This record gives sequence, structure tokens and C-alpha cells, in this order.
Amino acid sequence: MKYNYLNNLPLDEAKSKYYAYLKEVGLSGKTETVPVNDACARVIKNAAYAHICSPHYNASAMDGVAVKAELTFTASERTPVTLTPADYTVVDTGDPLPDNADSVIMVEDLIEGENGNYEIISSVVPWQNVRQVGEDICMGDMIAPSGTVLTPSLCGALLAGGITEIEVIRKPLVGIIPTGDEIVPPTSNPQKGDIIEFNSTVFKGMLGEMNAKAKVYPITPDKKELIKAAIEKALSECDIVLVSAGSSAGRDDYTSDIIASLGTVLVHGIAIKPGKPAVLGEALGKPVIGLPGYPVSAIVIMDEIVHDIVAMYYGKPQLPRETVKATLAKKIVSSLKYSEYVRVSLGRINNKLSASPLARGAGVITSFTKADGVLIVPQNCEGIEAGEEVEIRLNKPLFEIENTLIVTGSHDPLIDEAADFLARKGAPFRVCSTHVGSMGAIYAVRDGLAHLGGIHLLDTETGVYNKSYVEKYLPEGSAVTVKGVGRVQGLMVQKGNPLNIKEFGDIKNCRYVNRQRGAGTRILCDYLLEKNKLTPTEIDGYHNEEFTHTAVAALIAAGNADAGLGIYSAAKMYDLDFIPICNETYEFLIDKSYLDNPMVKAFLDVIYSDEFRKRLSEMGGYV
Repeated sequence: MKYNYLNNLPLDEAKSKYYAYLKEVGLSGKTETVPVNDACARVIKNAAYAHICSPHYNASAMDGVAVKAELTFTASERTPVTLTPADYTVVDTGDPLPDNADSVIMVEDLIEGENGNYEIISSVVPWQNVRQVGEDICMGDMIAPSGTVLTPSLCGALLAGGITEIEVIRKPLVGIIPTGDEIVPPTSNPQKGDIIEFNSTVFKGMLGEMNAKAKVYPITPDKKELIKAAIEKALSECDIVLVSAGSSAGRDDYTSDIIASLGTVLVHGIAIKPGKPAVLGEALGKPVIGLPGYPVSAIVIMDEIVHDIVAMYYGKPQLPRETVKATLAKKIVSSLKYSEYVRVSLGRINNKLSASPLARGAGVITSFTKADGVLIVPQNCEGIEAGEEVEIRLNKPLFEIENTLIVTGSHDPLIDEAADFLARKGAPFRVCSTHVGSMGAIYAVRDGLAHLGGIHLLDTETGVYNKSYVEKYLPEGSAVTVKGVGRVQGLMVQKGNPLNIKEFGDIKNCRYVNRQRGAGTRILCDYLLEKNKLTPTEIDGYHNEEFTHTAVAALIAAGNADAGLGIYSAAKMYDLDFIPICNETYEFLIDKSYLDNPMVKAFLDVIYSDEFRKRLSEMGGYV
């Protein structure tokens, strides 16, 4: 019998060749808009920004009474304060805060008197027991970057942010065509010679785990014209086509020839066992794959190749799989011609992980149902002796956890935007950012808790940003600052500037909202107070602290404050007036050991790219 395999390519070479070709023909996922309450587990196309604040009104955080805090300032056990019905409004948790109140006294702190009066023996401060506008989410905040898989909690956050519909990548529809004269539908009473068709059920389940949909076509007999017609129909209806069986070199194996007649065959024959007969092709810009008829062979190709193609539709990279080291319990003999996939069971014996090979036949599907992992025996290796340490590939990689770039420090929306750029470019890691202020970044980098931190710390004596703080708080030579951006800091005030605020000193005549201690903006505030011969006690709201520029802007836009220091992009986002005060230097502090870290380098590459600079220009306030 004549064997007509076109190739015997190593797996990595076959995948590289095939994926490169699919990218050339423009393989990508289509999108659709769906209600957020039906969007769990879907992959969003673009970054999602909050439409509204959450909460979007000042809400009572407790059951009790809403009051003006200043009425309670003298309350103590010796000098209780009496509240009359005119002084308070009864509220439950979640109720809007009345316009004439700025705090809530918990019901358990109230001593009931006569005629509806209450006595209190402890004071409250403004905004105590109140959920202020934007406490959870601020309008304009990025809730999720492009390519995010929506979890139930993320869907809740989207709805809380006023997003009711979201554009998601449509699940790719994968057509499955079972072929063969001997193949019959599942039955409990097959006839002699009948082969129950269960591969499509396995493939459909695997595709569901890959976040793809499957359409199983009727079993097609081994007739070339019928198989071709079935493939053409599937191509007209589906995004990916899988042809089950017919990919080998037998007399009735037509898959390769049919795909070639409709498009292009890139690979026919891969140097792996099981899985060698696979056909990797393309027609009408869509992947068409001939899967081996033996179930284990087909499962290997589904896991190794189809899984990655589905990921390409979602713009995701081909991620490495989690592996563990184990001791081989039994000798394996292997062919020199192929890389061999050996299913193993694992167990811990005498504090060592032991790997026991399972049945290796290409048709033994139970070996996959029992397998805890896969041992890949390299091509040109005759085998592995018992007792040798081997690497086992598991099903659930730790890659996502282990590959997270931690960015901390001063808040700036550019970090989220950079994370979004990386996501859209298919970066094999995610960015996790926390807003702990510039001094927080100093401590985090010093203590090895972050890869890099954003800082803008003004030395009030020299006027130089960051340098003196790094020298003071970090061991000499342990970390460096790298270029970030210049940005405009100023006073954000309500639209139309109703209080006619012209300079920083005017905040003594308004309600101010501040940043948290340790933030670079807080340090700037204190410097400007001293410069204007003002003290914190003269500023209404000096101790009203927020952790982000957008949180400050949200409170001003909501009318909870009249002014606050922040960056121009936050003021623009909330349509506030802005009074520029200074241009500042925002840099990234990096431990020297992470300078060559691929995640850090990729992040900085985005920051310095022309494309990103264009985005900063659109946001405004960066110089």
C-alpha cells in the first residue's frame, strides 16, 4: 500500500508553520453585543469603562439617623448632645443621604428620649457611615481591559458601573464532520463491525472547555464527493472545520486531497505518537483540520493544535502548560521517529511524586480518562529508564498566577491603559496595579513586593522629583528610576467654577477633597499650603482622603466637594474646570534585578511607544 504523507514535521515546527499561515490570512474572531447579565465567561473585545459612579449618590452605610456632623462635635459621656426631630432624618442602609446631612449615626449609638428626641454620647465626623459617590467605582474608571474573561463579579461590576451591554468576541463555531463507512451513531446494541461514533462527543466537550461552540454534522460515508460536499457546507456555516477520520494513508482516506482542492494543505503528518496522521489546512480563510480516527490520537491534536487556534480567535497567546517533576515508576521504550505522548497517573510515595505510565494505544480512550498528566518522550529518544526524574505536563497551569506584573504606587490612568495595550497585543501576562501612593511604591519596591512602582515625589527644597526619596529610603544602587511621563497637576473645580477659584490659596474658602497620606499629590498639597501660609486646620476637608485622581474628581462632580488637586486627564474625564498649577515628573521605580524582566520590559516598551503616546494625547494633560 502506498503511503502519501506529505510531512513528518516535529510538532513545534508544524505548529509554527500553520499558525503563521493562519495569521497571514487574517484569522480573527468576530464580535457581538450581548446583555451583561448574560455575559459571564465571555471575552470582551475592548476595554470597559464605567458609565456612572457606584454608588451614584451619597448613601447611608448604616441604619440610623442622618445628621450634620457639626451638631455632634461636643458629644461625650459627660456632655451628651440631644438631637430633636428637626436635627435628624431616619435612614436605613442604602437610603439616599438628605441634602442637609453629611453623616449617619448608627442606631445602636442612639439613646432614645422623649418627644422623638435622641441623646448621643459620641460625635461623628463628616461622611462617617456614608458611602460617598464613587466609593466603589468612579465614572470613567476602567473596569476591565480588552480580552478579559468576564467572571460573575466582573459582570456585577459592569452593571454597577452603568454598563448594561458589552461587545464580546463571538464564540467560534466549530463544525465536526464524522466520516467512515463503519461508523454508526451511539447505540447500546451495535452490530459486528460497527464502530460507535463517540469522537464528536469528546470533541464537542473539549470545545466547550475551550469556550467554543460545536456543530456536529451527520456521519458521512467514505466517498470523496460526499466528504467534499460536507466540508463545503461546514465552511459556509462555521469558523473552523474538523474532519474526523480519513486523514491517514489508507485507500479511503481523502481528507488531505479534498482540503487541498478547496484551499491549502500546510501540514500532513506530524512526528508525534499518537497523532501523526493529522492534516492542517485552510480554505476560505478558515482552518480545516483532519483529525485521526483513533480517539487518543485525535485528542492529542485537539489539545495541542485546536486549543491554540481557538485561543487565536480570542487574541490570546499560546500559553505553556504547567509541569511538575516526578520519578518514573516504569521503564518506557519509545520510537526514534516520533515525540511520544505517554499518559501517566501520579501519586506521592515516600515524599516523591511517582509517575506510572498508562496504556499507550491510540484507541484506548480510557487512558485519557484516568491520566493525571502526560509525559512527552522527545523524538530521537529510545526510551526512559525507571527511576529517572521526568517532567509531567498537567491540565491546569499556574501560568496566569506566576506571570503577573505587579505595579503599585501613585495612581495614574496610564497604567490601566498600558495594561489594555498589552492585553490587545496578546501579552502572555496580566498587569495587576494597586494605588498606595508614591511612598507606598518606595516601600513596596524596597521590600520586594512589586516589580515596579509609579512615583512623583517633590523635593520641596530642590524642586527635583523622586531622586532624594530614592536615595533616602532605598539601599544605594538597589533600584533605579526610569522615565515615565510629564503630567499637569492642578486644581479640579466644579464646572463653571462657581466659587471663582483662581489659585491654590483660594481653597481656604471652599470644601476641599485631599489625597491620602504618602501620595505625591498630598505632598504637593502640603507644600502649597506652606507656600500660601495656610495650615491644614484652615482647610475644610483636608482630612477627607481619596486614593485616586478619579475618586477626587468624582466627588467634585457629585457636589460633595468644591475643589481638589489632581491631574488634568481626570478633570477632563469628569468635565470639570481645571486650574493648572505645575508640571510634574512621573517616573517608574524598579528594583535593578527586574530591569531585564520580560514583563517589565514589555510594559516599558508600551509606555515609550508612539501608539501609546497618541493615546495619552487623547486623554490630555501629559507633556
